Amino acid sequence: METNTLHITHWQAANPPTEELLLAIMKKQGLNPYSWSNRPNDMYSAHKHNYHKVIYVVRGSITFGLPLLKKKVELKAGDRLDLPPGVVHDAQVGSDGVVCLEGHIE
Repeated sequence: METNTLHITHWQAANPPTEELLLAIMKKQGLNPYSWSNRPNDMYSAHKHNYHKVIYVVRGSITFGLPLLKKKVELKAGDRLDLPPGVVHDAQVGSDGVVCLEGHIE
């Protein structure tokens, strides 16, 4: 699903992926992933980055918002977010918290 300036790829398999599988996928794509997590309902206010960010959700959920476009998209286990540099976004962690793998495309 494409939402103007970001791209979401939803996990298509019936079962959610393991962290090891997602790490292998990201490394095969030339990314150098690291893990981060947040507690339930944590929030990130609107901001932007100067690099292309790739995020895979390992567990839980997180909703990314594009406040300038008034759009939101929820990511769950296995889903991938590609966020180009300069895109203003915010985020709200789901009620079960979230664990993600992140890598940057230079």
